[in-house]
Amino acid sequence: MKEKELERLTILKQMEKELYKKGFKNICGIDEAGRGPLAGPVVVAGVIMPEDSMIEGVNDSKKVSEKKRELLYDKILEEAISYSVAIIGQDVIDEINILNATKQGVTNVVKGLDIRPELIIIDALQHINTDGVPYEAIIKGDAKCYSIAAASIIAKVTRDRIMREWDDVYPQYGFIAHKGYGTAKHIQAIKEYGLCPIHRRSFTKNFV
Repeated sequence: MKEKELERLTILKQMEKELYKKGFKNICGIDEAGRGPLAGPVVVAGVIMPEDSMIEGVNDSKKVSEKKRELLYDKILEEAISYSVAIIGQDVIDEINILNATKQGVTNVVKGLDIRPELIIIDALQHINTDGVPYEAIIKGDAKCYSIAAASIIAKVTRDRIMREWDDVYPQYGFIAHKGYGTAKHIQAIKEYGLCPIHRRSFTKNFV
């Protein structure tokens, strides 16, 4: 590993290092992908990484190319002590709103872990049911904490794969390119073809 990358990862792990010093052992990073799109689910992922984990390239998923995310996804799952993924579909998002759907995903993730964490660190969410596990909400956590960054990659890769599958079913919307986000081409396709079953009705009122 190059010195510059080692330095970057050391900084990314600084917050967790402090928590390990305080005596926390199994720290679970949680993040989500897909709060903003007009179609498809929101995906929440949680991961407990070993204290000495230093996977080259782990970063906020938005800063990593799609190809590299796929490679990192495999490496993270190989190294993880435990991980869990929750997929909350568009019907639930429309029913209880995106914030509550994301929070529900967090609860499901915590309950889905093989190992009960001693602490959860999560990107910015507050007032969540973490099944009794204490948590710290960290603003821009995916760019500041190694475990949250790893979780962001798992969530993003999982969601992108789902949207690629939906692209086979509804190719006219171009999901493979924009993954359901509200790009000009996507909005144009909605105006042309109407909504499909995976569109979030509560997100698309302005276009139909």
